Amino acid sequence: MKFIFTMLLFVAANICMGQHAFTTVIKNADTKERLPGATILFPGLKKGGQTDVNGLITITGIPAGQHQVKVSFMGFKARSETLTFPYNDTLILLLEPESEEMEEVVISSTRSTRTIQNIPTRVEFIGGEELEEKGNMKPGDIRMMLNESTGIQTQQVSATSANSSIRIQGLDGRYTQILKDGFPLYAGFSGGLGLLQTPPLDLKQVEVIKGASSTLYGGGAIAGLVNLISREPTEERELRFLVNGTSAGGLDLSGFYGQKFEKVGLTIFASRNSSRPYDPSETGFTAIPKTQRYIFNPKLFVYFSPQTKMMLGVNTTFEDRTGGDIAYIKGHGDNIHSYFEQNKSDRFSTQFSLDHRFNEHSGLTIKNSVNNFNRTVTIPGYVFDGKQWSTYSEVNYHTNGERVDWVAGANYYTDQFMEYPKDNFPKRNYLQQTMGAFIQNTWKATDWLQLETGVRGDYIINYGFAFLPRVSSLFKFSEKFTSRLGGGLGYKTPTIFTEETEKLQFRSVLPISSDANKLERSYGANLDFNYRTSLSDKLSFSVNQLFFYTRINDPLLLQNGASGLYQLVNADGNIDTRGLETNVKLGYKDFKLFVGYTFTDAVLHEGAVKRPNPLTAKHRLNNILMYEVEEKWKIGLEAYYYSKQALNDGTSGKPYWTFGFMAEKLWEHFSLFINFENFTDTRQTRFDSIYTGTVTNPVFRDIYAPLDGIVVNGGLKIKL
Repeated sequence: MKFIFTMLLFVAANICMGQHAFTTVIKNADTKERLPGATILFPGLKKGGQTDVNGLITITGIPAGQHQVKVSFMGFKARSETLTFPYNDTLILLLEPESEEMEEVVISSTRSTRTIQNIPTRVEFIGGEELEEKGNMKPGDIRMMLNESTGIQTQQVSATSANSSIRIQGLDGRYTQILKDGFPLYAGFSGGLGLLQTPPLDLKQVEVIKGASSTLYGGGAIAGLVNLISREPTEERELRFLVNGTSAGGLDLSGFYGQKFEKVGLTIFASRNSSRPYDPSETGFTAIPKTQRYIFNPKLFVYFSPQTKMMLGVNTTFEDRTGGDIAYIKGHGDNIHSYFEQNKSDRFSTQFSLDHRFNEHSGLTIKNSVNNFNRTVTIPGYVFDGKQWSTYSEVNYHTNGERVDWVAGANYYTDQFMEYPKDNFPKRNYLQQTMGAFIQNTWKATDWLQLETGVRGDYIINYGFAFLPRVSSLFKFSEKFTSRLGGGLGYKTPTIFTEETEKLQFRSVLPISSDANKLERSYGANLDFNYRTSLSDKLSFSVNQLFFYTRINDPLLLQNGASGLYQLVNADGNIDTRGLETNVKLGYKDFKLFVGYTFTDAVLHEGAVKRPNPLTAKHRLNNILMYEVEEKWKIGLEAYYYSKQALNDGTSGKPYWTFGFMAEKLWEHFSLFINFENFTDTRQTRFDSIYTGTVTNPVFRDIYAPLDGIVVNGGLKIKL
């Protein structure tokens, strides 16, 4: 019996001696910072765990011999090692950031050379893959892409021709500045159709900065800015085609070519977009107008040397858009069915930039654009015919170092509008000239704090001087937890082109005058918290919480005066908008879930009167579930909720949901896609009216919900 007991103790001792412990520290290969929450797994042993707050973990019970260990952490490349046990040392493993995509992303809107992770200004980035997914839903323009972002709402201004503007954080579209490659091509008169005339195929990325951004780009960026970045030529030829058709009679044909040679590069984008008049309701008015549009955008890149390059581009757009009584548009009009709204427009703009680097750390940039935009709006008994010439010139000097970046420059902006009236109404002509200078510093104060400070001074002829400071800060509490805090001042120069006047086709709207009107001035601030982690090698989680506040003093409002005339006046009061945005992302294997919630409390104070800012949903939900098998399948399901909105006639709109489904099958050089947009057929014409009066003389109400109902589209994308 003693012998058996002794043998059992001997076997147990050998088993215990055959079990070993493994200790490792996981660090960021670039910064050498420890990574808490990294996942360590021995697949063959089904043992593992996560590192502690010091990036350290000890795993026991590992038998002698060779074993594979896998290490993973969200945002870093996974690493695999084969180790022989017993292993008595503490192993230090370095993980490389997944920076091959991120490091190549240059966020040009902040005028900084730092990566998106290290920019103190909060920038929302929409990259190529997401652009392609959104492009499947509406390949002809960018309304869908922007409207599905948290805190952004595209507002349809015209009930029959679908003209739209973009609202950020509850503010009117004129307070958002839309740029193309950093050039203000969509301001004033040319802004009314900007969203509708920008197909996404030639875009490389979209950058969105919410909140006051006038320090960077001058007047108009009170609510924020949207910078549309075009594709650039690469050494490998890029040739893309897109064909899309819709159940509502739409057809989109687009093509893009780009290639970089030794000393020159070239990109060419061309598209034809058309739609038949479409009305799914019984109102008799078009939910989708009859449209025909042609776009041709060539760009030439010249690489004089590794230090010097030049870009010269041309953007052209020609469009004829007619909405109204569908019987009239189809050629069956009579004395009753006679209402229509026709928009004929053409756009010709140039873009020029010259970049020269003096050395690795400093350079000079010269930029210029000229924009000519003609538009004629015709309704029964009235024609609004105008032309806009605008120019933008800038020179800036920039230096960048390991800890400090500087950029300083000056620019000159002109905006001239000329009207060609067909009656004796006073012309709404104006000429606005702005001279500005700016300086911005980005400073890495410590490993956990980066600051971006800037100041700008603009002198607007006839309107005076605007002083625009701003500050943004980035706090890196850990690799998982960061925060940004920023704020600044802004302003907007008055013009007659607002959402309210667009709805009237500018009829009976009196001219703007520097004697009677003044600058709208604003201030605002954003605070966000961002947390991301990997719960396992298959499950990832991130959340971003944003709080925002913006106040606009002396807002420009439309007043109905005597004899049916309208006048834009600076109200004795303010608009203030406050709220929050919550974005949650959850990834599990090939599934990704995005949930976004926006709370917006936008209030107009006019004298002693306080009322909600019209056409602002206080509560909004964005829900997107994506299933993606790399290079094989993309399947998405979407659900969006809008709470009731205050309308300009004193009533409130009804809350509603919309749902969509998209699928795309990918092969090496082409893909097929189909999209069921709004498949529950949510329409304002189903639960509310869109006009009062008669069919012959309609007075259209605010459009706060979709009009086109369920629309199915599908097509082919080719990459060669």
